[in-house]
Parts: sequence; C-alpha cells; structure tokens
Amino acid sequence: MQDSLVNVKARLGSTKFITDAEEHAHITIDEDICVTCPHENCMNACPAQCFEKIDGRMKFTYEDCVECGTCDIVCTPGSVTWYNPRGNFGVNYRYG
Repeated sequence: MQDSLVNVKARLGSTKFITDAEEHAHITIDEDICVTCPHENCMNACPAQCFEKIDGRMKFTYEDCVECGTCDIVCTPGSVTWYNPRGNFGVNYRYG
C-alpha cells in the first residue's frame, strides 16, 4: 500500500521555487490564532503540506507553497495573511 501513496514533497521537487527572504514571505500565519483553532483545516487542505503542528504550535513552511490560496479560504479569519509574491519570486510551474 505504501508504494501507491503520492509523496507530495518529492513531486514538488519538479517545480521551481524562487523563495524570497522570510521578511517578504507571501504567506504568514498568526500562531496565536492558530493555537486556539478548533479544526486545523489547513493541515488537511494544503496540497503542498506546508502546515505542521510542532510542540502544540502551528508552523508554516512558505518555501514549498504552490500559491493556491486554499489556506486563506479554509483557515479561521485573521490567522493567514496572503499576498502575491514579489516580482521574480514564487512558484514557477514547469508542467502545466
């Protein structure tokens, strides 16, 4: 069964990311809001698996983000701040 599972992080390796400095991250989260979140939809909805709970705190890895905006839709209002990446930064799809 394990062989049939899709390894998302491995598949993202075929996508080119030009990440900006952390102070210019296109998505940030408010960990104080996330800590009280009753549903944690971001962990299930993010196709790139950018959300992870570590020691009771939500962490977001913006470097792997495919800029779909799902987290902005499913998360508790105010917990996610989403901007388009600055020019020449962000994801660059090679296929499709």
